[in-house]
Amino acid sequence: MSNNNYDASSITVLEGLEAVRMRPGMYIGSVSTRGLNHLVYEIVDNAVDEHLAGYCSKITVTLNPDGSASVEDNGRGIPVGMHAKGITAERVVLTMLHAGGKFDNAAYKTSGGLHGVGSSVVNALSTWLKVQIRTDGFVYEDAYERGVPTVELKDGLLEPVGKTREHGTTISFLPDPEIFEKTRFREEDIKSRLHETAYLNPDLTIVYIDDRPGTEEYIEFHEPEGITGFIRDMNKSKEAVTDVIFYSGESGGISVDVAFQYVNEFHENVLGFCNNIYNAEGGTHLTGFKTMFTNVINQYAREIGVLKDKDNNFNGTDVRNGMTAVVSIKHPDPRFEGQTKTKLDNQDAAKIVSQITGDEVTRFFDRNLEVLKAIIGCAEKAAKIRKTEEKAKTNLLTKQKYSFDSNGKLANCISKDASKCEIFIVEGDSAGGSAKMARNREFQAILPIRGKILNVEKASIDKILANAEIKTMINAFGCGFSEGYGNDFDISKLRYDKIVIMADADVDGAHIATLLLTLFYRFMPELIFEGHVYIAMPPLYKAMPSKGKEEYLYDDSALEKYRKTHKGPFTLQRYKGLGEMDPQQLWETTLDPENRMMRLVEIEDAKMASHMTELLMGNEVPPRRDFIHQHATDADLDF
Repeated sequence: MSNNNYDASSITVLEGLEAVRMRPGMYIGSVSTRGLNHLVYEIVDNAVDEHLAGYCSKITVTLNPDGSASVEDNGRGIPVGMHAKGITAERVVLTMLHAGGKFDNAAYKTSGGLHGVGSSVVNALSTWLKVQIRTDGFVYEDAYERGVPTVELKDGLLEPVGKTREHGTTISFLPDPEIFEKTRFREEDIKSRLHETAYLNPDLTIVYIDDRPGTEEYIEFHEPEGITGFIRDMNKSKEAVTDVIFYSGESGGISVDVAFQYVNEFHENVLGFCNNIYNAEGGTHLTGFKTMFTNVINQYAREIGVLKDKDNNFNGTDVRNGMTAVVSIKHPDPRFEGQTKTKLDNQDAAKIVSQITGDEVTRFFDRNLEVLKAIIGCAEKAAKIRKTEEKAKTNLLTKQKYSFDSNGKLANCISKDASKCEIFIVEGDSAGGSAKMARNREFQAILPIRGKILNVEKASIDKILANAEIKTMINAFGCGFSEGYGNDFDISKLRYDKIVIMADADVDGAHIATLLLTLFYRFMPELIFEGHVYIAMPPLYKAMPSKGKEEYLYDDSALEKYRKTHKGPFTLQRYKGLGEMDPQQLWETTLDPENRMMRLVEIEDAKMASHMTELLMGNEVPPRRDFIHQHATDADLDF
């Protein structure tokens, strides 16, 4: 029976860094590999802030053999003098939340680390952390275990351990396995982030060193062309319609750098950064750029007669189709949504980016009429295709009304409360039939699909919309279908909080899941970005001992652990597919919210995600073959 007493003693106060360890997701987004890598980014961002302040020209990031990471910079070094708190300022920075030199704009005019929690959060979530500071001719060292200092101060200060002519800070830390699901850093993501940072800071050199056995690597990132080179790199395998166009400006203390290029492809790729932080969900700076750019193109289109008086304006999607752009701003006082800074919220950013865009692109197009005509040609082509597609969508999605249960497809749930409802996409009639019997009809819907759906990365839009399985999913989800954000897609109309891909744990099942994820990423991306897409994790084995309780084992590592810890003989059942489970087993292992395991599909790096989708699912065979050969040893093989 629960305790109904609620009084002063019920209020818990978490002191120091306890709150971070209790709720790490609030500070780093998650405890998955994404959150793990975020620890590195927090320390790197602090070093980049030293560069922005004019004191750091080189950052070295090392992944060490013992699983730790080190970030070294040649900035000023964390201050080691006495703080008003009565201890060295270094310890205030590393042990107290919301402590740092970025609140009054005196030490840093602009910075990415704004909340004063980055270094202290990394400290709290690490088994150990060591810091070496080189400043004013001396070397200082401090150390922590799970955020608790282990070095004794003398009168509140660190004692020098040596002399040096160098300056800067080195922070090394080992992520805590009590916090993180995995503690091995994902090198591809870190390299991508560091290269991205180098593009955004043309005068900065970033060295990446991987000293871990089997993945040893040394890379030096230095990009003097800045975001112009960034655009060229993203479009290196594409047919260019224009050269890269760059402009910059400053107003109200906000500096703006923009580079864009048009390629002969029917989609857009516009990335936003504020103070070197990638804003995955965009924000006001992108709104200002997109709105003004669309207005300018429409104005020119009317002036040169492409749009007549009776014609509607091009919409934003028309204008940006084929565009790759980077919008990077430096703001003295940015406001982000959340500690992980995925979306910028400053209204002054929209105003100033819009103003500078209007002035600069107008000046450029006045002097480069042929480039302007090429861009308007892209918009004109996109508008014609859009209108054709709108007719196709109307014909294909509204002419035929689906009665989901009559054709044996969707077995819907009873509840109409989308926040509680789940839909499982199941391959095959056998598994679909078993799932229909196993589910909780109140809130779980089952949508069986036959075989592998169309690869949307290779198909034309008319073929995509004519595909029966895709049409059924679009109708079932209820939120529409679009190229990118906007258009006919409305996330508020989604009928299910969770969309769960439930496929066999084999190569074919992985391929089906990949095809579905490609569909969602290209044409319903908000489903992924807003955390609605999951992958079910059915068990691979069932261990049945001669004595004791039966146990489901979800992967080979779980089987290996069971073999080592279980005493006595046991029978092992290997599930080749979902169809081999009876409804009770399927409920217990895969559908029951109390016991099931599911993976949330997340995207950390939109640029890399788009590139990998294009590489692995597109028409070009040689790059895909090279990737498979290069990463073959990384795969988990199941025979």
